[in-house]
Amino acid sequence: MTIRPLPGGPEPAAAPDSPSVDLKSCCAAAYSTDAVALLLGASYHPGGLTLTRRLAEVLGLSGGQSVLDIASGPGTTARLLASEFGATVDGVDLGEDAVRGARETTEDAGLADRVRFLHGDAERLPVPDAAYDAVICECAFCTFPDKAAAAAEFARVLRPGGRVGITDVTLAPHGLPEELAGIAGWVACIADARPAEEYGALLRDAGLRPMRMERHDAAVGRMIDRIDARIAVLRMTAPHRLTAAGVDPAAVTPYLRAARRAVDEGAIGYTLIVAETTGG
Repeated sequence: MTIRPLPGGPEPAAAPDSPSVDLKSCCAAAYSTDAVALLLGASYHPGGLTLTRRLAEVLGLSGGQSVLDIASGPGTTARLLASEFGATVDGVDLGEDAVRGARETTEDAGLADRVRFLHGDAERLPVPDAAYDAVICECAFCTFPDKAAAAAEFARVLRPGGRVGITDVTLAPHGLPEELAGIAGWVACIADARPAEEYGALLRDAGLRPMRMERHDAAVGRMIDRIDARIAVLRMTAPHRLTAAGVDPAAVTPYLRAARRAVDEGAIGYTLIVAETTGG
């Protein structure tokens, strides 16, 4: 697999065999599966497009600005920012299938002149320094094994006065509840989520000044409830779709219920964070 950087961007590092590389590949693959598309729909994060719009508003996005969408997935956010906020958007994702699908959908939507997608790693972005007015990363920072490296990359690619906007899963200081710690697939990808204050500290250490934090914990609960309800409906009306996507309701449902309890008890939350460059 080859990452082709833009002119002026860093050369891609070799991809050694390591647990962190395996984790990143696992998460990228998991979010490209039919199961995720079936259960989550077009927007792969709590709060959906409503929270994406809120993040764009807090960032102050407007026409003519350039935005980098990190872990862009199917490209839903990138297309929204282009069509509703007038931005020019580059999306970067580690999943080659996700990039391919996002390009095709964007072409069909007639937005290919304003939105493009690159295959790349958030910890070594294939884009030049100081290239963007804003960086967005939704429900993905928690999955990056080297969060400090990713935060440094956010700072590197921002222009002076630029802002980064993150929405992400947060955990209470004691971490993920034991009954959820061993879940495979999409839940395993949040096993390294942190308290919101730790995310803020990582951004600060990268030279970014946190300027706003908003709690949106209820968005996680609503997402869990939607997945649970969708599974129940599909079990009754179209069980073959669950089977085809590799979803075993008997295995998934207990974990969804445990995750819902963790949200209700404050162990799992969701936070919007905006930070800005401190120089320039």
